[in-house]
Parts: sequence; structure tokens; C-alpha cells
Amino acid sequence: MTATAARSSTGDGTEAAEAGRKGKRATSRARSERRLGWMLCAPAVTVILLVTAYPILYALWLSLQRYDLRFPDDRGFVGIDNYQAVLSNDVWWQDLVNTLVITAASVVVELVLGFALAFVMYRAFFGRAVVRSAILVPYGIITVVAAFAWRFAFDPTTGFVNGLTGTDRSWFTEQWSSYVVIIATEVWKTTPFMSLLLLAGFMLVPQDAVNAARVDGASAWQRLWKIIIPLMKPAILVAVLFRTLDAFRIFDTIYVQTRGAQNTESVSIIGYQTLISRLNLGLGSAVSVLIFACVLVIAFVFVKGFGANLAQQRGENP
Repeated sequence: MTATAARSSTGDGTEAAEAGRKGKRATSRARSERRLGWMLCAPAVTVILLVTAYPILYALWLSLQRYDLRFPDDRGFVGIDNYQAVLSNDVWWQDLVNTLVITAASVVVELVLGFALAFVMYRAFFGRAVVRSAILVPYGIITVVAAFAWRFAFDPTTGFVNGLTGTDRSWFTEQWSSYVVIIATEVWKTTPFMSLLLLAGFMLVPQDAVNAARVDGASAWQRLWKIIIPLMKPAILVAVLFRTLDAFRIFDTIYVQTRGAQNTESVSIIGYQTLISRLNLGLGSAVSVLIFACVLVIAFVFVKGFGANLAQQRGENP
């Protein structure tokens, strides 16, 4: 029994050592892949930094100044006073809430519709090229043109929506109905972008895994939730992140349809009004820097929150 126990102990030690070596090889491979990724991204990152560094730094410098073009002689360094003025104003916080509501609602709807359209494009056997081209048409239309089209469609005098619904509603005189039109415009315009990214995710799903689940008796719903969606998580993360960052900076649609009336103003609208309309470069730059900070926070939350889960799923992190 002593010899048997010794062999068992030796075997366990050998297996543990082998597992440790495999773990070190996996960690080393992950570090090598990460290093290669940084090397491949370095040229593009360098160019982007050279192009964007000066505007960002200049905007940051202007945000620390009292600089109103209407009063050019009254210029001076004020530190964080501009940020205090913006953050202590209820208009900023209300516009931030408006932006978050529009962003969340549009991205959620786009994710659901985009997934459905991506599935249709992926599964279509006849006329696949025609289906994909037709779905991508709205994304090729300029945002301002799409905003005007939806504005005229919902206008009570020139539009056809009221005729189809049998109402005489003035859609742009109430906040919630203005939200409906703005969000519908964003969804119609950018859902093709979401579906295109999700279609790439569908292409990455191994068909063998789906077929194996079908052979094991998994239903279509189980194959979708247990096989397809987990394998598509990286593509879903990229699609949702890109659209969230883009939706948070919404400007064109709101400016064309309501110009911020009925409490539909976004943070980009208030930045435009402060910087361009009122010619206050100091306050306007402070608003721009705060928007940039919000975008960084959103990206950080997505990458650190969801990216860490993906890294664990691949076995890169313990």
C-alpha cells in the first residue's frame, strides 16, 4: 500500500507539474499575441495620436480660459471655473439624461433588429447578395437627409404617418413623441451597421459545433442561446461598443428635427450652442472635454467589464 500511495503521489505531482507547464505556455502565448497585437496597431495608433493630440490638448487649454469672442479683451486663465459652471448647471445634467435615454433605447432596439437582420443575411440561400444590399441601403444615406425624411414623414401637414395611423398628432410638440421620432430615425439609419458587424460574428461560429448540438437533440432555441450567442460575444461587444459611442455623440438628427426643443437637447447640442452660437470658447471647450471624458468612461466600462469576461472565456486570465 505504501508503494501504491507513493506512485499515486508521484503521479499527482507529475500531473500538477504538467498542468503548471501548460498554464505557463498558455500565459506566454497570450502575452505573445498581445504583444503582436500592439505591434500591429502601433502605426495606426501613432497616426491617430499625431492627428488628434493637438486638437484635444488645445481644447483642454481653452477650457481653462475665460475666452468669449464677444469680449476679446476679457480673456484670462480661470482654471477649473468653466467646469464648475457646466457641472453646476441643471441644463448639463438634463441634457446628459436625454442623451443617455436616446443612446440606451436606440442601441437596444438596434441590437435586437440587427441580430435578426444578420441572421436573415446569414441564413439566406437565394438572393443573398440582393438581401444584403437592400438591408445596407439606409446606412448609405447621409444622416441629415435621413433626419429630414423622417421629420417630413411625421410632420402633420406634409407627412403621411398621421394618415396611416388615423390621427392628427403633432409629433414634435411633446417630449416623448419627439423621442419616438428621433430614436426611430437613429434605428432606421444605423441598424444596418449593427447587422453588418453581427453578420461577421455569425461567420465566426463553427458550423460543426452547431451541427453537433443538433445531433445531440438541442432545439433551435437552445442552439441559439447555448452555442451561437456565446461564440458571438466578441462581435456583439464590438458592435454594441461602437454604436454606443456613436449614439452618445448624437447631433444631426436632433438638430434637424427639434433643435433641442421640447427638452430633447443632447450634450452635443449644448456644446454646439455654447461654442458656435454663443461664441464662448472657454465654456464650449469645457463641454467638449466633458463629452470626451464621458466617451472615455463608456469605452473603459465596456472594455474592462465585458472584455475581461471574454479574456477569461478564452483562458487568457485566471
